[in-house]
Amino acid sequence: MAQAQPGRKRDQSLDGALLDATLDVLAEVGAAGLTMDAVALRASSGKAALYRRWSSKSDLIIAAVSRMKRNQVDLANLPDTGTLRGDLLALFRPEPIEQSTRKLKIMAALASLLSQDQTLAEAANSAIVEPWAEAHLVLMEKAVARGEIPATADIATLSQVIPSMAAYRSLVQRRAFELSFLVSMIDTVVLPALRHPPSDQPALSKSEPAHRASKAIPRSRNTRLPSKDTRKKR
Repeated sequence: MAQAQPGRKRDQSLDGALLDATLDVLAEVGAAGLTMDAVALRASSGKAALYRRWSSKSDLIIAAVSRMKRNQVDLANLPDTGTLRGDLLALFRPEPIEQSTRKLKIMAALASLLSQDQTLAEAANSAIVEPWAEAHLVLMEKAVARGEIPATADIATLSQVIPSMAAYRSLVQRRAFELSFLVSMIDTVVLPALRHPPSDQPALSKSEPAHRASKAIPRSRNTRLPSKDTRKKR
């Protein structure tokens, strides 16, 4: 009995070409205008090659955006400036206006796709937020190891703050991720939250000393103090 011949190995270089072509078409015509035929034509490939890899247009778009995001951050070569603030800032790479505009068009197309099919939300989060959140988590773990932030800091949650806000800006506000926004998020939100984790007890306001807060008794507006004459008789 003849042995079955092994299947042909998947051409990884073709994967990249198809995903790059998807991003090009997406930036030009949006999610609604993108077709498998248009992507195949742009990649100088056959439509069958697309369907062997991605079963639908939505899967193809998510995969293309995911590849774009993961290519923006290299987990094997993250910054090591000696401070968490320096590391987070070093992740930022300025882009030419043309490239930034192209990415905004791609993200706008993805937002349109998500508005039509909300079952893709989890896949979109994995594609857009998780690559950067993973990088932030690694940097925060290093900051904990060198004693820069306390071990009690909720780095699992706070590592997602900036990537999530960046996704919100691009998907909802249709705005580029700017350095000034990153600096504001780091200095006013992330670092304070990391360095001062909330305690179990709610903090008192500065205007209310602890002894007053514990002994204060609320008084009705209609409650009247005794008159001077009444106090003298007592």
